[in-house]
Amino acid sequence: MTTRSSNLSAQTPRRPSLPERAISRRLSALSTTTAATAGAQASTTQHGLTEEIEEIKRYEDFTTIDWVQDAAQEQLRRRARRKHNAGVFELRGSLGWRQRLEDTYDAGQAWIVVTLVGAAIGLNAGFLNIITEWLSDIKLGYCTTAFYLNENFCCWGDEKGCPEWHRWSSFWPFNYLLYLLFSTVFALASASLVKSFAPYAAGSGISEIKCIIAGFVMKGFLGFWTLLIKSICLPLAIASGLSVGKEGPSVHYAVCTGNVISKFFSKYKRNAAKTREILSACAAAGVAVAFGSPIGGVLFSLEEMSSYFPLKTMWRSYFCALVATAVLAAMNPFWTGQLVMFEVRYDRSWHFFEIIFFIFIGIFGGLYGAFVIKWNLRAQAFRKKYLSKYAILEATLLAAGTAILCFPNMFLRIDMTESMEILFLECEAGRDYDGLCEAKNRWRMALSLAFATVMRTFLVIISYGCKVPAGIFVPSMAIGASFGRMVGILVQALHEAFPHAKFFAACKPDVDCITPGTYAFLGAAAALSGIMHITVSVVVIMFELTGALTYILPTMIVVGVTKAVSERFGKGGIADRMIWFNGFPFLDNKEEHTFGVPVSQVMTSEVTSLPSSGMTLKAVEQLMAQNKYQGFPVVEDRTSKILIGYIGRTELRYAIDRTKKESFVSSNAKCFFTQPPASAAQRPAVTAPPVTFDAIEDASGQQSVDFSRFIDPVPLAVHPRLPLETVMELFKKMGPRVILAEYRGRLAGLVTVKDCLKYQFKVEAQDTSTHDPALEIRQEKLWGLMNHGADWLADKVLRISGGRIKLSGGRASNFLESRAEDPRDQFTPIVPSPEHDILDGTEDVDQGVELQSRRWIQ
Repeated sequence: MTTRSSNLSAQTPRRPSLPERAISRRLSALSTTTAATAGAQASTTQHGLTEEIEEIKRYEDFTTIDWVQDAAQEQLRRRARRKHNAGVFELRGSLGWRQRLEDTYDAGQAWIVVTLVGAAIGLNAGFLNIITEWLSDIKLGYCTTAFYLNENFCCWGDEKGCPEWHRWSSFWPFNYLLYLLFSTVFALASASLVKSFAPYAAGSGISEIKCIIAGFVMKGFLGFWTLLIKSICLPLAIASGLSVGKEGPSVHYAVCTGNVISKFFSKYKRNAAKTREILSACAAAGVAVAFGSPIGGVLFSLEEMSSYFPLKTMWRSYFCALVATAVLAAMNPFWTGQLVMFEVRYDRSWHFFEIIFFIFIGIFGGLYGAFVIKWNLRAQAFRKKYLSKYAILEATLLAAGTAILCFPNMFLRIDMTESMEILFLECEAGRDYDGLCEAKNRWRMALSLAFATVMRTFLVIISYGCKVPAGIFVPSMAIGASFGRMVGILVQALHEAFPHAKFFAACKPDVDCITPGTYAFLGAAAALSGIMHITVSVVVIMFELTGALTYILPTMIVVGVTKAVSERFGKGGIADRMIWFNGFPFLDNKEEHTFGVPVSQVMTSEVTSLPSSGMTLKAVEQLMAQNKYQGFPVVEDRTSKILIGYIGRTELRYAIDRTKKESFVSSNAKCFFTQPPASAAQRPAVTAPPVTFDAIEDASGQQSVDFSRFIDPVPLAVHPRLPLETVMELFKKMGPRVILAEYRGRLAGLVTVKDCLKYQFKVEAQDTSTHDPALEIRQEKLWGLMNHGADWLADKVLRISGGRIKLSGGRASNFLESRAEDPRDQFTPIVPSPEHDILDGTEDVDQGVELQSRRWIQ
């Protein structure tokens, strides 16, 4: 029997028949699919937990995104999708047409989103340009042919005006009064809408967007309400005559558009890294439609906005800017084929002796930027301390004061973009503005331009930062243009006074040697570079505005000199300084530091940690209630401090809530942050609870909860002696929320962006200190003077009206007093003193701004 069995086993196996082979293949495929399905289910379970936690994190305000963790979660999503596709392929032998179509759609979502966003930005920019021009012109007159036409459209083809465009009255004081009334009403409407519905719509938004792209979460800042209110109030703010521009806010509403549209696509709904790419592309499109400069917009996003700008983001930024610019060109809002009003073309060249004057303009740009940044920050501090409750009243009075001061001056009365269009133009036959090109008016024009430069600078300092949509790009360019045109007029007068001097030997006798319009153009570039501390993008923007290759070298010279002068007075433009002023956690990639200290001198050594086992559920909840930290290191025990991992506050809160929801768990249940022993292991989903009180008491000491799947077992950790500069580079390049310090496997401390920034400003305290007792005394005196003046005015009005008009204590003052404060007013500058705070994601801060800000405050 044994021999037979042996012989049978030694025989050549029979080849299976065709049906048997088919059955074998099906069984093999079924078993493989079953194994793949089991693995996919486990991966899907973990993926589902990750998605739920990410949904919770979307609503955490004023925290930072951990880009390392975000990248790991994206890898988990991709792995789950690959396993799903592999299971489908093994089961069916090939991917179906629906699955292929789904994969193609998923791969092309980025380009679909970029196209839709670019088109929406272009449409919005076109409509805003048309509305802004009409509102700006309606202050001066109206069109008898059609009331909805502005002056350019009403007098199409006639640059010197036409009978169809009428001033409001032939009586000059009445026009002055109407100009003042329109300006005040526009500012009042803009500030009221911002205060009532979207406080985040105030300001430029560039500083906040830089932080958001870097990973800082500001709930509602890029929401639909902010987009709507910004788009409505921006033309009103510009038309009010305030010394603010729409080019900076155009970046904000462009990024809002990208954020709103991208949330309709699943790929971007919960993936912060993918959303960051779209936001960077939208910032480029915002600058592109503002200046008609798509390449300049891409470079601006690279140079100023984005801390992370890979090649694919550059391509998407380019495509988004291209679509937005193409849509704006198709709308043709000015009926001239130009994308912006102050676009100009030069056909004259320049001479080398003019470089001396170009350098002088560059020096002015650097000094202007340093002066405005310094005094605007002081004005912002005064506004935050004393005027935050009177945002509407402040904006209204600023607009009224600006109208009173600007109406008499021909260059301040008109819109700033129109002013730049006039100042940029060459003096040719038939192209003049109130005698600007006439030799007999040269000195009067020079004095008028000098007054416009000084007055506009003062108005920019006090206006930028008020609670209306406000940018600083165009006001700075207008200031630079007026100064540059003044220099050009003076150089032209110098040449005409000494035409045969050797200094002007390069000038041809029968051709105009000096073109004052080019000086205005270079002055605008210098002022823009000085206030923002950007270089390459300014040169490209100016080139795209003029299309003149011959003026690239003068522009580069002017911008280079401006940059050199600006760096002598401090690093960072107005956007960077506003980040510091508001206390946002932002490490600038452009800054380089040499501290020469290890991270141990900066890190927090006394860290609140969680033991891997032995802690009760009640003790964990008490620990979370006692502090507001956004995460906790997990150690083997608090004596040895051997590092096991790290768990975020959101993950821990979610795990506890899920455990309580799915099962009955005693408050004395033991929490395990590592895999518990087999005898004590118990999943959060526990079986049916005991039914008697005695059984509950007996079972409560035996329960345990496993939180091991919610911790990060490989957190980013460094040696305590690692240089601080290297740790800061890790924060800049990788973007973690927190970095742990371990020594020989033991937890030594914890460092955040907040710790690095505090130490940085402690070292640079002599440059960044804001504590100035003399300045505070002067601010107190100014506030007292303003109160005294307001009381005097109210008393006079009350007496003249016989008690019928009451300016204080009445209903009007309650309306103008803003109770819905801008959440940014609660932030404080980054200083090393302990009484100030900077938000960095380690605190659980809830300002509750967005929903409250949408209600009418009674």
